[in-house]
Formats: sequence, C-alpha cells, structure tokens
Amino acid sequence: MDIKQKLRNLIGKQDSLTSPVEETISTELLVGEPAVAKFKPEQPSNPHEQEEIIETIEDIYYKDETVDTSQYELEKLPEVLNLGDIDGDRVRLRKQLQAVSKKVSELILQNHPAYAAELQRVMELERCLHAASVVCASGRREVLRGKEIFTTASLGLLANYRKRHQLFGLLKSLHTIKTLQRTDLRLRELMEEEDYCGAIQLCLECQKAASTFRHYKCISELNSKLQDTLEMIEEQLDVALSKTCSGFDVVHYNKVQKAYHLLGKTQTAMDQLHMHFASAIHNTAFIIVLGYVELCSGDTQTNFQKRQYLDLCKNLTMDSFIPCLIDLCKALWEVMRSYYKTIQWHETNDEDVDPGKPGGSDESDVEITFNRRYVMQKLEYGRGRIWQDVQQKVKTYILGTDLSEFKLDEFIRVLDIVGRMIEIGEQFCGSKSEGLQDSLKQQSLNYFKNHHRARLDELRVFVENEGWELCPVKSSFNILQLMEFRFMKNWQSGQATEVKSQGNQGNQESTENKNGGYFMEYLDEGNPFDIQPDEEEKEDVFAGTGEKEDGYDDSDSDSDIPDELKQEYIDELADTHTHRQIKRRISRNRSRGQKQAPIVTNTTLNVLRVMGKYLKMMTVLRPISFDVITCLAQLFDFYLFTIFSFFGGEGANIDKSLNNRLRITLYRIYDNMIAPPPNPGAVPGETEDLRDKICPAVISPCVNLDDVKGLYGLPERIVAVESLVFLSEQLEFLQPFLESMIPVNKKAFLQQFYTQTVKIAVELRRPVYKHVSLRSVDYDSILQQMNTVKWDIKDIMSQHNSYVDTLLKNFINFNNKLLEIEGRVPIPKVVKDVLWEHCIRLANRVFVEGYSNAKKCSNEGRALMQLDFQQFLIKVDQIIDIKPIPEREFVETYIKAYYLPESQLESWIQDHKEYSSKQLLALVNTVDHLNRKARQKLSGIIEDIDKTRR
Repeated sequence: MDIKQKLRNLIGKQDSLTSPVEETISTELLVGEPAVAKFKPEQPSNPHEQEEIIETIEDIYYKDETVDTSQYELEKLPEVLNLGDIDGDRVRLRKQLQAVSKKVSELILQNHPAYAAELQRVMELERCLHAASVVCASGRREVLRGKEIFTTASLGLLANYRKRHQLFGLLKSLHTIKTLQRTDLRLRELMEEEDYCGAIQLCLECQKAASTFRHYKCISELNSKLQDTLEMIEEQLDVALSKTCSGFDVVHYNKVQKAYHLLGKTQTAMDQLHMHFASAIHNTAFIIVLGYVELCSGDTQTNFQKRQYLDLCKNLTMDSFIPCLIDLCKALWEVMRSYYKTIQWHETNDEDVDPGKPGGSDESDVEITFNRRYVMQKLEYGRGRIWQDVQQKVKTYILGTDLSEFKLDEFIRVLDIVGRMIEIGEQFCGSKSEGLQDSLKQQSLNYFKNHHRARLDELRVFVENEGWELCPVKSSFNILQLMEFRFMKNWQSGQATEVKSQGNQGNQESTENKNGGYFMEYLDEGNPFDIQPDEEEKEDVFAGTGEKEDGYDDSDSDSDIPDELKQEYIDELADTHTHRQIKRRISRNRSRGQKQAPIVTNTTLNVLRVMGKYLKMMTVLRPISFDVITCLAQLFDFYLFTIFSFFGGEGANIDKSLNNRLRITLYRIYDNMIAPPPNPGAVPGETEDLRDKICPAVISPCVNLDDVKGLYGLPERIVAVESLVFLSEQLEFLQPFLESMIPVNKKAFLQQFYTQTVKIAVELRRPVYKHVSLRSVDYDSILQQMNTVKWDIKDIMSQHNSYVDTLLKNFINFNNKLLEIEGRVPIPKVVKDVLWEHCIRLANRVFVEGYSNAKKCSNEGRALMQLDFQQFLIKVDQIIDIKPIPEREFVETYIKAYYLPESQLESWIQDHKEYSSKQLLALVNTVDHLNRKARQKLSGIIEDIDKTRR
C-alpha cells in the first residue's frame, strides 16, 4: 500500500507540470501533417488492430471528467506488487493511448477541408462589415444636414401646439382628481345599502384611475386611502358572508358571491365560508348550552362564559337536558340546511356559467372551469367536515350528562332525537356517524343496565299486586295499536316474512329519502326536530269507547240490541286502566259471527309496553340491539316462571312429572334469573353472583286458589295463562322484526329463545289447569267406592256399578261450574279441552288403580269392568267434545291383559311400563289361569322393572 501511495503522488506531480509538448509546438506544426503525428511513437499500422485496442478500453474512461483514472488503476493493483504485471499494464495503457491519439489525428485530418471553408467565410464576413460601416457614416452625415435645414420657427409652432394639447389633458385630469376625492362618501353609502358589487366596482375603477395619475402627489395619497377602503369593504363582505351560515338567503348570498367574483377571490371566499361554518357550529352550540346552564344554575356570580363547552354540558340539569338537546339540534340543523342551500346555489349558478359560450377568451374559460371545480370539490369535501363538527358537538353534549336516572320514555326521546340527527348526517354526507353511534351505545348500555333491573323489579311488583282479572280490550286489539309500537305502524301484519327489511324502521326514512329526505321536506321552512313524539298520540285499544265492533255495542243504551243478546256482553270501565273491573255474562248461544277479544291482564299490557320501548330503543340504536333482545327475553322468562310458580306448582318447585321441554326451560330460568331465598342468619347484601338475579314473586293474598265455587281459581288461572299465551303470540308476530335487527352471528340465540321459551308458553296450560281438574272431581271417593265392589262374581252383569254414575255426576257438576265461570270470564275451547283431557286422564288412572285394588277377580268380574268403563265412555262422550277420548287404551289394555296366556303376559309386562309395579303385581295375582311358579317368575320380572325405574 505504501508503493501505491508513492505512485499516486508521483502521478499527481506529473499532472501539475507544464506539458513539454505544448512548449515546443509552434505555428509551423499547423502546416502539413498534424502535430500529433510528429511526436507519436511507433503505432500499429493495422487499422483493425487499432480498433480492437480501442474496444479494449474500459467503460470508466468514457465517463465524465471527474473520474480519477489514476486512482482507478492504482486500486486495481494487488496487495503484492509484481513489476512484470505493472509493466504489462503500462504497455497496455500506452498502446491504448497511442491508438486513441491516432484516431483523433485521423478525425482532424478528415475535417480539415471544412475548417478551411469556414475560415474563407469568416474573411468574407469581415469585408461585408467594412462596407456596412461606410454606409452608416454616410447616413449620419445626411441626418446632420437635415437638422441644419429645419428652421427654429417651425419647431416652435409644433411645440406650442403640443403644449396646448397637454393643458387640455391636464384640465381633464383635474376634473378626474376632483371626482376621485368625492368617491369616499359614495362608497360608504353603497356599503350601507349592501350593494357590495357597486362599491367594489367603484373602488376598482377609482384605483385604476388613481394608478393613471399616480405621478400627482395628492393622487398617491388617495390611492393609499382607496386601498384601505377596499380592505374595509372586504372585511364587511366577510361579515356578510358569515351571516349566510345561520340563515341562508339567496339574494344576500348572490350579492356576496358576485362581489367576491369582482375581487377575483372566489376560492378565498370559499375557504372563508368553511371557516365561518365551523365557527357558527361552535358558537351556536356554546351559546345554546350556556343559556340553559345560566338559566338553570341561578348563580349570577359564576362566570360560565369563560368555561369550556364540555364543562357547560356537565352543568346541565336533568330537567333541562332534553329541551336543550332539541334546541341544540334545531340550531345545528339550521347551519347544515344553510350549507345544503349553499351547495344548491353553486350547482344552479355554475350551470348558468358555461365556459364554452362565445365571447370569452380561452384563458378566462380555463380560469372559470378551474374555479368551478375548486368550489364544488371544496363544498363536497366540506360536507364531511361540517358534519364531523356537528357530530362532535352533539357527542360531547350526550356524554356530558349521566342519563342513567332518566325515565325510559325520556331516554327513548333522547335516542329518537339523536337518531334523527344521525339520519340527517347520513342524508347530508353519507356518514354512518360512528362517533355519535358509539356515544349513544355507551350511554345506552350504561342506562339499560340500570333500567332493565328496575323494570324487572317493577314487573315483580306488578305480578305481586295483580288480581289476574281480565283487562277489557277491543276484539280487534293488536300490539301495533299501543303507543309504544306506533313507530312500527308501517310494518304490516301478516307480511313479516316478505318484509323482513322493515326491521330497519329506525333507518327507513333515510333509506327511502336518501336523495332528499329531511333536506327536501324542510328545505324552506320547518324543522325536523319540531315533530311531536308518537307517545303524545292518543291510544284507543280498550273496550267501552262507544264504538261498535264485531257485533258488540259498548253504549249504555241497549234498546237496539235483540233480547237474546241484551245480557251477553257488559263492560264497566273505571277511570284508570290499571283498576278496570270487568263483568261479563255470556250466553251459551253466542252468535257465531262475534269475535272474542284477547285475554290479557294489566301486567301483560305493561310487559308489552316495556317491550315496545325496548324495540324502539333497538331501532334507534342498532349496536345494542342484541343486549336489548336479551333483556326482552328476560322479561318474558320471568313472567313465564312467575305464572308457573303461582298457578302451576307449589311456589318455585318444579315438578319432575312436567313435560321435559317445559321442565328444562323452567330450570334454566330458575338458575339464570331467580335468586334463592337467603339463608337464616346470613348478612344481607348483594354478591356478584346474585347481582343480576331477582327475588321470586309472591302471589297476591286477594287471589284465592282454594275457592271451590271458583273451581280453585280457574278464572285467575285462565286470565294468567292465556294472557301469557297471547304475549307469546305477539312475540312470534315480532320474530321477523327482531331477526332483522340483530347480526347474523347472534340469530342462533334468538332462535333458541323462541324454540325453548316462547313456544313453550302454551305448554304451561297443562300443569296449571291440571290442578283444577285434579281438585274439582273427588277421585278419592270414587276410588273408595270401587274398592267396595266385588270382582270375583260368577254371573255376567247387565248393570254397571254406581261409582260410574258418581263419577259422571261429578263431571256434570264440573261442567255446570265451567258454564257459570264462562259467564264472567271467557273460556277458550283449547282451555276446555285441556281441562277435560286432564279429567279423563285422571279418571282413567282411577279406573286402573281401582281395578288393581281387587284382591280377587273372575272372568265375569273382568267383563263387569269392561261394562263399567264402556258406560263411562258413552256418557262422557255426551258431556265433552273431545275426539278421541284420551288414554282410552290405558284402561282397556289393562282390563284385556287379564285374558292373556302366560307366554304373552311376560312380554306384555315388559312392553307396558306405564303401569306401576303395584298395578302389574295385582294383575298377575288376580289372573286365575297362572300357576304358582308362573306368578313367581312374573313377580320377579316386575321387581326388576321397578329397580330400573328407581
């Protein structure tokens, strides 16, 4: 590396020295052959060899002059230097240099004739220039001679004439200056008249004139004053532009835009306009909230004007929250409507300005097109910014107050107002308003957590004070007639499967009117937030309003009613819906054309109202729809479980004999919702596990389920269960609506709710009405009478036993009581069928149990059993209208099993496990054609079956 450095230094020194070749070259070298040829060493004479040497030159030598070729060659040297290699490189480079030098020399010789020709042209040009100088000198001499020929008098006349014209111009200029000095007053008058175009045009003309006469001292001062005046006009014009943000006026805005066009500041005006809109949104929101805060606080010493907008929102009271929100939304709507009108104005006026019209230059057309495109892009982009500012103000307002203490109607009112604002935002710029949606979701979840707990407690209070009396609604009653469901009035009944998209009712108006909507309806006058809520409409769902419907007349006068219907339908309504008392007497011969009103209770109506409010909340705020549906399901779950605990079992105890689906549903509700009774001596207080559970309800003391005359509370049971069934039917009616409101991945929960809870409600009839059938007929006395009958008779009897007549008499008495109760409370056919089905099933079990109590039995005794049961079937068929008789085979199969041979009796016992072990043993012991060994074998089989049951 040291040798490389020495070589580099040596090469540098050689470059700095003067080339000895240049010193020895003289002008003689230019004659004859080229100078390079005189100093060239031996060169290869073969041109092909010369070309090959040139081609071997590396590309780096052809780059720009900044390349250090010496450095390049030194860097190529290896670490261990070899003199032979270095000398070889030197020889190669020398050959390349000689080849290049020869090539350059040849090129110079080739271009030598052109050089000589060009030198000849230069000499010709020199001769032409000499001739031109001679002509110029001659011209100057002739000009000097002409000057001497003109007389001084002639030039004096011309000078005086010119001075006269200058004085006339000066007089005209003085008149113009005088006029300019008087324009200030006129400019002020035009500004007061809001004639901005005239003022600007006059000011610009004055500035143009002042520029012409700027050499006068007074005019220079006036020009400065006009510039100040023009700036003042721009300031007032900016103030006038800001006025369009809160109340757009076409004439006013037209003046302002023309004025900015004269100034050539159309783009600047658009930028200023957006700044004014942003300020208008901020100032409007601040002033409205400030006014309510000062009004509600009553503290004159506190300076609320210096506080931030968020702090003002936190100082609002609950009573002033909704009025302030409405006024805030109204004011912000005015700002957005002004912006919407501004866009419409520019769309209309830009269409009037056609760049392709004749009379304008191409340059002006390009400028007009550019300004138009800039304005429209600015306005379109400004939509989103304006809405973001509006959304931010409303969002801050919503989050500034804790809404958890609001009533549900008030909270839904808030959701309705904000939901309407979200629809306006979507129509305004297509925004989904995620920020506002998130604030609503945050407040709604916070509110709903507390509110739903209160509604469950309220429902428990309702059912504990419910008398389970019929609530008088019209026969045409439908949940869509309730005020809470008025928002679904366009959702047609019976077409739910075809109109699933109707679940988006909260966003329906924005979908239908996406091209116009609120901005078309309220473009010139009115305000979308002046709409009164549906809750203020009157509700007409209760009977007794003086209207005739379905053959009924609620009028006090009955002179027009036929005699056979006078005692048919009587309603008496109290002053309030919650204390209505119903007295109805319905004849057995009711005309077929009459429609039965739904059986509902006040509690059912209350649950429906709460559900309606929940659904309204879902439509306004879709993100919490699943949480709302979950709470709605809990309302129905608790109502179902409470009715079962009141009428279907002993308290909250779940009988294992219930239908399997119903039993699973009740267990699930109990585990998830019902709080267990507190342990004695336990410290009161809510634990984390019991916080979301509710204490079981206790039936009202006024409800007597032991009244024999009332069939052990049958009217109350009917009203309770059928109102629950009615509620389940309404939920099934709403199922398509609910499915359209929740995400696809959550629909499994909804389907499970309907399958495992809603559709189970009808199965509650069986355990509830079973208690009535069980206690209304004295089956124990019938069984005792059967035990006194001798079944080991020798003769075939033609007369049935008296216990059959006793049982049928009980059935007739039960039927008469049903008719009496039907005079007060309508009993649907399905209820009657369930009641009679239970009676028949219980009677059949009494028959089998009584027959199994026989110690001895003969073939004639079995025939008597068949006779008794056939007599029962014939007579009971005249009392009830159920085809076929339930569990008829249960008795007949047991009687006929007496005649089976031993070989078949064993398989029969294994196939008929519906009979108890006692009944099967009694059958085996009474069959007289079995020997002892066979009886022991069959008894063992029965014991094994009994073990498997345990």
